[in-house]
Order: sequence, then C-alpha cells, then structure tokens
Amino acid sequence: MDRSMRATLAWICGLALVTITPGALAESLINKPGRHPDYVFEAEPHLMFGFDPPGGRASPGLGPGFRGTVELVDNGFIRTINNTVGIGFGADCLCFGSGSTSVWVPIVMQWNFWLTDSWSVFGEPGGGFYLGNATGARPALYAGGRYHFSETLALTLRAGYPSLSVGVSFVL
Repeated sequence: MDRSMRATLAWICGLALVTITPGALAESLINKPGRHPDYVFEAEPHLMFGFDPPGGRASPGLGPGFRGTVELVDNGFIRTINNTVGIGFGADCLCFGSGSTSVWVPIVMQWNFWLTDSWSVFGEPGGGFYLGNATGARPALYAGGRYHFSETLALTLRAGYPSLSVGVSFVL
C-alpha cells in the first residue's frame, strides 16, 4: 500500500471514529447561561513572567504570584450566553536579572466565558502598579484560558501586558 493510500485510510478511520462516538465530543455550553460551576471566589497561585518593568530595565522578571477573583455577576453582560464577571486582584513577586525585586499588584475586571465542561476563557482589562525597588503604574490587559480537571480545579494560562502566568485555579 502506498503512502497516499495509507493517509487516506487513516483519515477515513479518524472520521468514522468521530462520527461513531458523538458522546466523546464536548458539549458546547456557551449558549446555555448558568451552566458553569457555582462559585464566589477563584484562588490562583501561579508562576509569573513579567516584562516592561519600571525604570526601563531591559531584563524581564520571574517569580511566584497569586491572583484572586471575586464573582460579581453570575450571568454577565450578555444574558443569552454562559458568562460571569468578577473583580480580580493579586500580588506577584518579580525577581529581575539585575538582582532587584518588585511586586506587581494588578486590579482587573475578569469576564469569563464558559465554553464546555472542560474549557473556559476570559479577558481582563485593568491596571496595576509595581512596589519595591522600582515603582510605577501600568495599564493591564490579559486574555487567558482554563482547562478544568473538575468543577473546582483548573490549569490556567494568562497572557497579556505586562506579564504572562501559568497556574492552578481553585474555584470555591
């Protein structure tokens, strides 16, 4: 059997598996308001990589951090989709290559969109300030996603300005 024939056969088998096992596909929850974990607080310890530090340092910072989000609105700004809105705050200890240390304190609005039982995404506009060896305020804008292992535990990735982070979310 030649290479193109094997590729075609593999493609047909994959398509058949997807068609035969519809239960394995995730159910979309975006158009089902309220179909998300019932929570009031999300606690997220994480590892942060920060850039654009105050004082014009060329080296980015790395360190541990924590983000907490309090849910404010259970069925967010768009009533016909599965979304929540909260206020997020935190503290991230950043050690810069120059040997200095600063703490990044973000304050953001978090808008969550619950896509499936396993996936949610969010946007976070806001701002924050640096404390420590260097101080200064910065705008903040993040986008992120969560892979939910259960209703109360998720792997979270956040990327944006002025940092990115990866952590574990505990939905309480």
